[in-house]
Amino acid sequence: MVRPGARNLITDVAGLNVGHAEDRRVATGVTALIADASAAAVCDIRGGAPGTRDVAALDAAALVGQVDAIVLAGGSAFGLDASAGVTQVLRAQGRGFRIAPSAPPVPIVPAAILFDLANGGDKNWGGETPYRLLGAEAARAASADFALGTVGAGFGAVSGRLKGGIGSVSAVTAEGIALGALVAANAVGSAVIPGTDAFWAFPFEQNEEFGGRRPTAVGPVPLDLPTDMKIPRAGENTTIAIVATDAALDRAELARIAVMAADGFARALRPVHTPFDGDLVFALSTAKQALKGMRQHEVLRLGSIAADCIARAIARGIYEATSFGSVKSYRDTFQRG
Repeated sequence: MVRPGARNLITDVAGLNVGHAEDRRVATGVTALIADASAAAVCDIRGGAPGTRDVAALDAAALVGQVDAIVLAGGSAFGLDASAGVTQVLRAQGRGFRIAPSAPPVPIVPAAILFDLANGGDKNWGGETPYRLLGAEAARAASADFALGTVGAGFGAVSGRLKGGIGSVSAVTAEGIALGALVAANAVGSAVIPGTDAFWAFPFEQNEEFGGRRPTAVGPVPLDLPTDMKIPRAGENTTIAIVATDAALDRAELARIAVMAADGFARALRPVHTPFDGDLVFALSTAKQALKGMRQHEVLRLGSIAADCIARAIARGIYEATSFGSVKSYRDTFQRG
């Protein structure tokens, strides 16, 4: 039996903490996942408009393949500055990859960004972007318990026609292996079944984590694009995600889990992986639990669970978001308490 963990957050994977920071004037934010120790990680990119930093370091042929933290940020390319703020905090803690005895350790902090530059916030920030400071603030705020919805990298997010946001869930197997997902939902596509208030991800919901609504009568879904999707414009979207597990996996196994986990986007959003989205998944292993049984079968199982976690986290992030400016939240749109 697989069940949500005690917090139903990605931090149910022991050794991980998450922090947020926002700038309300700019209407943007940063979310940082901090690992207690360097962890193996990979990245799988499916969208047509990604924005990343240091992702090449996670390639199976690269030297390091480990991360100290992963950053999700608003701000489009400007938001990549957030990684420098997280790096600064970790360097002060003596964290990082040691290259030579006489050199300081180098924290490895890949990042991915979403577009929130057209959400009405004041983007005239002057000579320096706010993201380096927001990254440092998010790193210092990292905790096992953290907020969802209109926070961090999801502060200025819009998903379809609804307010987007930060979502997170977890799952623990009967053998005690933990998985979790952390998502910033800012998609072109819609998360809601047309003509209903039910999420596409409803079959995967646990304990009414995103409202418990179920479609009662749904006709054939139109074959064309949904009417409640966002007007697609280049560079204005992206759903970025992290999946994590404490299972001891090598990078090839993690890469397969990342590929499988990306299917969770398609279980929660329609359309998905468009030319206008920068959809990607980071997959991370803290390697605290040995796999039992045939490895390939366990990788298959964990990849399937990870995909469901991403679908749940997307819906939960949108469900937990609050209205911002002219963009209504799911609960305000459907008049839910």
